[in-house]
Amino acid sequence: MQVHDTILDAIGNTPLVRLNRVVEPGSAEVLVKCEYTNPAGSIKDRMAAYIIERAEAEGLLKPGGVIVENTSGNTGMGAAMAAAAKGYRAIFTMPDKMSQEKIDGLRAFGAEVIITATDVPGDSPDHYVNVAKRKAAETPGSFYLDQYHSQWNIEAHEKLTAPEIWEQTDGGQIDAVVVGTGTGGTISGIGRFFKKQKSPCKIIGVDPLGSVHYSIFKTGEMSTPYVYKVEGLGEDIVCRAFDPSVVDEMYQVNDFECFTMARRLIREEGLFCGGSSGGMAHIACQLAKQWGPGKKIVAILPDSGTRYVTKYLNDEWMKMHGFMEAPRGLGLIEDLLDTSRKVITADQTQTVTQIIGLMKDNGISQIPITNGTVNGSAKPIGIVHEVDVLRGLQSGAINPGSPIKGVEKPIGGLLYPKARVEELYGIFANDQAAIIIDSDRVVGVISQIDLIDHLARQR
Repeated sequence: MQVHDTILDAIGNTPLVRLNRVVEPGSAEVLVKCEYTNPAGSIKDRMAAYIIERAEAEGLLKPGGVIVENTSGNTGMGAAMAAAAKGYRAIFTMPDKMSQEKIDGLRAFGAEVIITATDVPGDSPDHYVNVAKRKAAETPGSFYLDQYHSQWNIEAHEKLTAPEIWEQTDGGQIDAVVVGTGTGGTISGIGRFFKKQKSPCKIIGVDPLGSVHYSIFKTGEMSTPYVYKVEGLGEDIVCRAFDPSVVDEMYQVNDFECFTMARRLIREEGLFCGGSSGGMAHIACQLAKQWGPGKKIVAILPDSGTRYVTKYLNDEWMKMHGFMEAPRGLGLIEDLLDTSRKVITADQTQTVTQIIGLMKDNGISQIPITNGTVNGSAKPIGIVHEVDVLRGLQSGAINPGSPIKGVEKPIGGLLYPKARVEELYGIFANDQAAIIIDSDRVVGVISQIDLIDHLARQR
């Protein structure tokens, strides 16, 4: 007889399953790791149990203690399960966009749940992360899990998840692992393990439009976040559990792509997974189509569809949010790009005078600033608007011969050409222009007047 001492011993050893029907003919092989089969329903079971064990070993969590954490639901469920099995109290903060199933699940484990507003800045005292920190400081005997910044988060996946994938694929005989970026811990842990093995396998990140990880990977700076519907994927703050140095490439997905592919995985493959799983499968299938036969891709399916029965698995909810309709909408970003015009960018070493000349000669009011050519690509580090130059000259902070480096402002939003036009509204709401990137190359800058002109011509 094989008997586990506690339910926590049942974490891990999740199956690897081949996709058969959602992958287009003539594509590479796509395998999915079904992390929703963990006992509390997600990949976060691994990390939550690991951090709690480390905290006990370090004397940070003692008998009678209280586990406190900010969560989108899955880490909370894993931590709540561990708390119940080990006899701890648990308190969780959660944004109000999360499903009722997650809230009810946490409370079923006996946890206290504090609901906070979703649409608040990361530095607001009402942000769910800051509410959790405050609650931990006020609660005697508490241990703050700190999943967004804990290096134990990365360590859990380096020591547990990655070796499992390695063993299941005959010593890493795969061409890519596609992983979502929530806290960043999963992709960082898997990435570190594969890099230490000197594996040629590509570590591919997936980030939802509205999140900041894609911009951090591409530019080193966070973009201006905005609200999106998919849960457990992306973030609106910089997470120290995200190590971009072990990631080879990142792709953006939107809510429509996540939800429609997740529904297909359930109905066509029998995989009862969550919406974020759809995002990873969508990118994996895209890559499989590009790479063709002979390649093998693993995609992570992080959590269970049981969390979303009243949301993306509900037809009325999908209709209410416009996800059941064919993706007509306003079209794709690439429809706005004028391929006949050269995209004007400037190197950070160019002078103010040169920037002024570029603006005048090309009739533009903003220019992306790049870091020069590094490893064959010039990454954008910011954007300079006319008003930035004006204010610098007016204040005396710069002169015509000054390098433009230091005058630029952070990029408010990065998009890829296949993003939907509707994604521009979240960027324009913050008075930002959208920088369009394709394979680390700036292929366009779209301002509000560009969209106005496009819509006028459409009508």
